[in-house]
Amino acid sequence: MDIVNLFRDSISMIKAISVFGFTDPMVALEHFRWNKNSYILIICDLKMPTICGIELIKQIKMENPVVRTLLIPAFDVDDRLFDEITKKQIINGFLQKPIKLQNLLAEVNKQINAHKIGLKTRKASSRVKVP
Repeated sequence: MDIVNLFRDSISMIKAISVFGFTDPMVALEHFRWNKNSYILIICDLKMPTICGIELIKQIKMENPVVRTLLIPAFDVDDRLFDEITKKQIINGFLQKPIKLQNLLAEVNKQINAHKIGLKTRKASSRVKVP
């Protein structure tokens, strides 16, 4: 079983979410664009064909800035790059290979909860009346 199917099957155990797995980042981006308001979390690899994971996530964040993102680097991420992408909130978390399924599920749940908190905060701030 490849990693995309393994992740999809494992994450599908979390109730009340739908999981999609893609091996082509451009197909994933197109699917996201059609369904951008339904997405909570994107998990992607740093190294992919046709586009790198950071560039894919940047495009996704332009479409929907509240979607949570996890990057799976194939190697240690340069500290300067890490600082830049976390300060700009392009990437919300990292999963370092090899990934244990319990760590994957824990991080996915953490990001889902952070998304819920972010939505509540946005709704509350949009209700604030400015005199």
